[in-house]
Amino acid sequence: MMSMTAPGKSPLLLLDGASLWFRAYYALPESITAPDGRPVNAVRGFIDMVAALMARTEPTRLAVCLDLNWRPQFRVDLVPSYKAHRVAEAAPGTPESEEVPDTLTPQVDMIMDVLAAAGIATAGAEGLEADDVLGTLAALERRDPVVVVSGDRDLLQVAADEPNQVKVLYVGRGLAKAELFGPNEVAEKYGVPLDRAGAAYAELALLRGDASDGLPGVKGVGEKTASTLMLRYGSVVALRDAALNPSSDMAQGIRAKLMGASEYLDAALPVVRVVTDADVRLSRSDKIPATPADSEELARLANELGIVNAVDRLVAALATHGA
Repeated sequence: MMSMTAPGKSPLLLLDGASLWFRAYYALPESITAPDGRPVNAVRGFIDMVAALMARTEPTRLAVCLDLNWRPQFRVDLVPSYKAHRVAEAAPGTPESEEVPDTLTPQVDMIMDVLAAAGIATAGAEGLEADDVLGTLAALERRDPVVVVSGDRDLLQVAADEPNQVKVLYVGRGLAKAELFGPNEVAEKYGVPLDRAGAAYAELALLRGDASDGLPGVKGVGEKTASTLMLRYGSVVALRDAALNPSSDMAQGIRAKLMGASEYLDAALPVVRVVTDADVRLSRSDKIPATPADSEELARLANELGIVNAVDRLVAALATHGA
């Protein structure tokens, strides 16, 4: 595997909170319970993932990024189908919410309590998704290289070498099979232009569609065709300009598909791009503490939830990487 960062450089580690605890929840059985019988599989799995990721990336700064709005209104206004299939059934007049397993919801609060007692920062932006928080923190960082960890391929768009190094550790197939992406890896695997690999990946997703986010894509354009078009034209803007130019040598079939999807392309481009200038608020400094912020509370939670070993591993990781 490629090195996480340049030699001698410790990264800012940014974790996609919900992406990781959903994976922890489904990776471990609900038979893992607290002494009082409450399931804690997601809590234990998530805490172990944080400790393991700290050991793997050797950061000095860390933030767990949160969805303060998992389905931002501006994206729904542009593409009404955006994440519509994930909306939980709700009583008329009540706010919509994401469909989450009943036994996971209370575990998220437990995770937040453990992170607070440990002294690990969380970050969020009012009205926006974790993707936007990750995108903003990665885009604004200038001091340290950045490693973003997510199971969502949308985040591959933040991979960059300039003005600061940003790599994405994609854990969609689990931590053991994690793949590290910089711009070179994004360009090579997905067939997009290297000089703007991150932005081009977002545009590739726009063209081919993304069922997990409710994006229909351009009808008749799959991933291979989208890649061919991106490599030839470089960007969706140039691609659409060629479609509108009657003297271009674009095939008539592709031209017709793009013209037919004009309204979708207008609306969806801002939807697939992560926000990079959000008003992000951190719960505390992202500097990793050498000791827990509240050792007594952390010990109490560890015993109450029956996750003493996982918390011990997290405390050891803090001692190794904290300051």
